[in-house]
Amino acid sequence: MRLELNSHLRQQRYNSIAEMRFLISALFFLVLFSHAAAFDPLDPNGNITIKWDVMSWTPDGFVAVVTMNNFQMYRHIMSPGWTLGWTWAKKEVIWSMVGAQATEQGDCSKFKGNVPHCCKKTPTIVDLLPGVPYNQQFSNCCKGGVVGSWGQDPAAAVSAFQISVGQGGTSNKTVKLPKNFTLLGPGPGYTCGPSKIVPPTIFLTADRRRKTQALMTWNVTCTYSQFLAHKHPSCCVSFSSFYNETITPCPACACGCENKNKCIKSDSKLLSVVGINTPRKDNAPLLQCTNHMCPVRVHWHVKINYKDYWRVKIAITNFNYRMNYTLWTLVAQHPNLNNVTQVFSFDYKPLVPYASINDTAMFYGMKFYNDLLMEAGPVGNVQSEVLLQKDKNTFTLKQGWAFPRKVYFNGDECILPPPDTYPFLPNSAHGNLVGFSTLVYSLLFLFIIIWW
Repeated sequence: MRLELNSHLRQQRYNSIAEMRFLISALFFLVLFSHAAAFDPLDPNGNITIKWDVMSWTPDGFVAVVTMNNFQMYRHIMSPGWTLGWTWAKKEVIWSMVGAQATEQGDCSKFKGNVPHCCKKTPTIVDLLPGVPYNQQFSNCCKGGVVGSWGQDPAAAVSAFQISVGQGGTSNKTVKLPKNFTLLGPGPGYTCGPSKIVPPTIFLTADRRRKTQALMTWNVTCTYSQFLAHKHPSCCVSFSSFYNETITPCPACACGCENKNKCIKSDSKLLSVVGINTPRKDNAPLLQCTNHMCPVRVHWHVKINYKDYWRVKIAITNFNYRMNYTLWTLVAQHPNLNNVTQVFSFDYKPLVPYASINDTAMFYGMKFYNDLLMEAGPVGNVQSEVLLQKDKNTFTLKQGWAFPRKVYFNGDECILPPPDTYPFLPNSAHGNLVGFSTLVYSLLFLFIIIWW
């Protein structure tokens, strides 16, 4: 009897330990995946930081300046712009706003006389459109929610508004920080952390001779995850080269084939219907029928091989009839991008997230020339050639070395073809080159003998 009891206790202890190990393992992988999903190895420090600076106290609350800084090197917020939300900690209301507005007022029936701008527990805030009256404007506001990327234009990578809060705290000790922040930019993909009190922001006066500071400052950090933003990839890559007639297309259904039955052929008469290019409220795409069914394709063509240089042509094509891309960005990773000699029709900036590695480049459109990628059709593409200087120790055309390792469009990673489908260097290429050299030397030798 005693042996059976001991055996039963040992079995219970073993089961408890096994369950504990399983829970710990599951928690570990959950935490690891959640961090990995929001981590971008080519932009490890990229995030959107929302800063609240309390500038003054009021009888029942405070006036704050809310500033949204986009510290992402190549991911911007395009039209229809950002949408910011949060949950008040107490019974706060928004008395007024400058440079932005709440989308709903909510139930303000208990107020007599002055009625707040918004009484909702969970307000939703959007930027104002360009051209609003001056008394409604604030610095870095009124761009329709469009925010540039930090790497493209730091001056355009900021948006701000002023908010007057009532029924809240009136001192550093009584203010309760908002919580549960959400950010759409313009769709899903961002996850925001909790509010954190930080040292007050320092401001310089116009003559830069005096410093002032906010009464209180807190930050909220939001990071992007492509897995949360899209069910499928949003772009793909195709390859070609001068040394092989084969064109490696995007993989079939690279971006999912859910829209295969709703796509439209490039020669369809429906394209002449008025309003066919008008975006829908749900942002549903109208894609051109392709094998890959991606809204955007990036084509990388190895064009010419010189003695000390080689040339690549990059073309970006839009297959969405309802979307054009303003302030687009393209990022490519390749070991020879550490020695870019000239970019002909794009602006270019090297990205060096790690000091010892320089293999990533960001390309974007020239202002007022090709910074707008039009909707699908005859003008729905942009292209440029890139001249690179060779590193004699590493350069080769063999085994697909001349093609990029990673490609991003507007901050989302594109699907590359399988490596075994890359255009390959014909086996006879080296032999032909050797044979040609032998022929030249033979003719030269015969010429010398005849001359002498």
